[in-house]
Amino acid sequence: MPERQFVKYTFLQIDPAWRRLDSERRAADKREFLAACEDFAADHLLRGFSTVGTRGDCDLMLLSQSVSLDQIHEFHVVLGQTGLMKWATVPYSYLAMTKPSEYSEESRLEVRPAHAKYLFVYPFVKTREERYRIMQEHIRIGREYPQIDLNTSYSFGLDDQEFVVAFETDRPADFLDLVQRLRGTESSLFTRRDTPTFTCIAASIRRALSALDGEAIPAEALA
Repeated sequence: MPERQFVKYTFLQIDPAWRRLDSERRAADKREFLAACEDFAADHLLRGFSTVGTRGDCDLMLLSQSVSLDQIHEFHVVLGQTGLMKWATVPYSYLAMTKPSEYSEESRLEVRPAHAKYLFVYPFVKTREERYRIMQEHIRIGREYPQIDLNTSYSFGLDDQEFVVAFETDRPADFLDLVQRLRGTESSLFTRRDTPTFTCIAASIRRALSALDGEAIPAEALA
């Protein structure tokens, strides 16, 4: 049985002034950030996503996962020491933890990285009325879209939302259709909050960093 995991969604926005720095300075900043990510990823799940072109208020998302909250903390401390983070803000941050579902028999004690091209993430808060019965309809409709993989993590007492949901798929149109159907269900009447919604494009950390200024990290700088 796998251990329960802490899951952290960190959204970063880069100051536009950073892009006006000389290319060597920007490359050094990205190299430090990449090194911190690679060190954490050696023993933990870490996935990178670009939100350039999909959101106006953030540019990059990191999904980190560990059985230890201290390790999540230490990773972000190290990130904060990099040159790039001196030019970054964190407009959105969601902390959650995995646990067996209270609504279905599926046990997801890890956020399973299916490596689909797109990840759709949003915080989720429901009212308390008849949660179990209403969520059965939600689950039934979701199973009609097997090409969309759902990862749910729980934030009760850890953060402001109750859940963080993350849908993976290669076809954004299918996700749009699924959400449109879900918005018409009885379950949607008892949704208190399900925004902001983030459309994230899967990328290696290196590629997500390159999307920030359109320049790849020089190969010789990674040697």
